[in-house]
Amino acid sequence: MIAATAMCAAAATEAAAQTPPGSIVLNNQLQLGDVVAGETLDVVDVEEQVTVTNAAQGNSLSGSVQNDSLTLDSTQTMRGDARATTTLTLGGDTEGVVNATTQARGNYLAAGAYGADVTLDATQEVDDVEISAASTVTGQSARLLGGAYVQSAAIANTVAVGGEGATVQGTIDQSSAATVRASNFLGSQYIPAEADFSSQAIANAVAVNSDQASNQNLSVRQRSRGVMVEAATSANAANAWDLAGRANAAANQAVFANQGGALITATDQANTSRVRAATVVTAYDFGAATAQARGVGNEVSAGNRDVYLEIDNLQLNNGQIDASATFSGGAGYDAYVGADAVGNSITGYACSECQGYVDARNSQTNTANVTATTAVTTQGASRAVIAGANAVGNAATFYVSRPAD
Repeated sequence: MIAATAMCAAAATEAAAQTPPGSIVLNNQLQLGDVVAGETLDVVDVEEQVTVTNAAQGNSLSGSVQNDSLTLDSTQTMRGDARATTTLTLGGDTEGVVNATTQARGNYLAAGAYGADVTLDATQEVDDVEISAASTVTGQSARLLGGAYVQSAAIANTVAVGGEGATVQGTIDQSSAATVRASNFLGSQYIPAEADFSSQAIANAVAVNSDQASNQNLSVRQRSRGVMVEAATSANAANAWDLAGRANAAANQAVFANQGGALITATDQANTSRVRAATVVTAYDFGAATAQARGVGNEVSAGNRDVYLEIDNLQLNNGQIDASATFSGGAGYDAYVGADAVGNSITGYACSECQGYVDARNSQTNTANVTATTAVTTQGASRAVIAGANAVGNAATFYVSRPAD
């Protein structure tokens, strides 16, 4: 009996030794020089679409795991500028839709998990450099008959994780001393279709989205200490049927979404950067015109479409926050203008149909000025003008609600 037991134990040990421990990725990336991307178009009377993508990126890591486990240990350091510029000069009639995306990133990490376990130990750092994305669409005779969707985004550090039936756990540490700027400009004559121009600037961004029997247990630390995080949009047309300009700027942003298991997060955010979001929209004749600006120092959103949500949140904002939205027009129909500025913000929610439970510990401190302003000027008759400005030092919202169908 003893011999048989010993033989079984030996066989089990050998089998365990032959079983692979799962995938392991050890990543170390250092970018010392500048990364610059530029694109210029000067065209007249394009009969179909105009589509442009332009990106400048320092360090990038992406991958996924299915029906296995992944241990990811990553360090990414950016010590040069990342700049992306797009200039479109469109003369005459552009009959198709104008689609343009301009992106500048310092460090980027993306991971996917499908029926799998992911353990993260991710560190991202951007030095005192410039991360900037700029887009310009212009032309004295520009007639954008098919409308336009133009985006400009500058983000110093990004971690994005998605999964189904996944367990996501570990730590994420992001630090940015960069000046981060995104700008978007439109100058046109006539746009008889929907046109949306947006800019987004973020120093540190984390997004984790998992569903179908997933769970999360993550610790996130974010620091922004650059001079400025700025998003600016200026959208202008002589005659626009449905024109929108949007600007969104954030120093630190962490978004968590889960379904099918527990969501546990510990977030630690601190900002000393000035954050500015500014939007200007002008149209002499207009159908619908929208100007929106949002600036935030530290922001956390954690939502679990299941039973249990646990949040341990610490936020400190010492950077000035400004958001301004302006519309100027002649005669038209509806104008919507809004500006939101927040020092610290957290939102947490769980599912009521699942008898959800929220366990939250929250500490927020804001020492800086927070300003939101709107301005609307019309020189002719209009149907409706709706404007709002909201400035908040610290905002915390926790609730249990029915999930959307």
